[in-house]
Order: sequence, then C-alpha cells, then structure tokens
Amino acid sequence: MKRRTLLVLPLAATLVSSPALRAGDLPAVDVYKSASCGCCGGWEAHLRAAGFTVRSHTVDDVSAMREKLGMPRDYASCHTARIGKYLIEGHVPADDVRRLLNGRSDAIGLAAPGMPSGSPGMEFSAPQDYDVLLVTRDGKARVFRHHPAQKHTDG
Repeated sequence: MKRRTLLVLPLAATLVSSPALRAGDLPAVDVYKSASCGCCGGWEAHLRAAGFTVRSHTVDDVSAMREKLGMPRDYASCHTARIGKYLIEGHVPADDVRRLLNGRSDAIGLAAPGMPSGSPGMEFSAPQDYDVLLVTRDGKARVFRHHPAQKHTDG
C-alpha cells in the first residue's frame, strides 16, 4: 500500500462511521399543539422541509401534555414535541434538533421559550435575537445555540 493511502484510510473510515443523521435516519417528530395556534403549523412545515416526518396531535391542554412528557414549565412555548428520547419545546430550528440528535446528550431536550420573533414558524413578525436552551435532567438549562436576528426575504 502506498503511504498516501495509509494516511487517507483512517480519515475515510471516520467519515463513513460518522453519527450524522440523514433524512431517512431521522426519528419521527410528534408535535402536541392547540387547535387555535397557527404558528405551530409553520414550525411543522419547517421541520418537514428539513427532512423530518411530523405527526401532528391537537390537544385540549398543551400545558398538561408538556407536564406529562416532562418538560419543565419554565421553558414553555405554544407547542411541545417528542423526537426519540428528547423533548423539543417551541420554535427550535431543525438544525438544532439535528445537532441534539447527533450529539447523543443525556438532556431532556431543547427549548425556545416563549415565541421568539423570527424563529421558524414565527417569521411574520420583526426578528429578534433568541437562544435555544439545552434543558438538563435536573430541570436547569444552558444556552445550546444563540440565534441572532435575521431579516427574512421573500423568495
């Protein structure tokens, strides 16, 4: 074997065995939302466009469902979701969900508390900076990713 081949093989093996998830490997997302909330559908469309399979569930009480699933109310938004072993609260971008799934964290999940303007599904209002939080098993949180305000364009 040539020396160049010996140097490239370990790199190729690393790339092939990478834990990055492709669209076909993504677990389905179960979204729990109120019938009266329009922005939740925008978030679901964002996830579908990113390759996720979304199963939408209309519930009478999103807060009760959030509590049942185990997301602390401090991080509440208008909808909550389950993907694999994780919970996703609010308008979390699909790229952040993928990063969580690839990282195999022991956290409860991710949250974008409130309804941050400019986040996926909330593009109809003036964008603002917002943080997506990693919610840990002890109910505390730390910034998972900061999202600076971005102006949206038509097309």
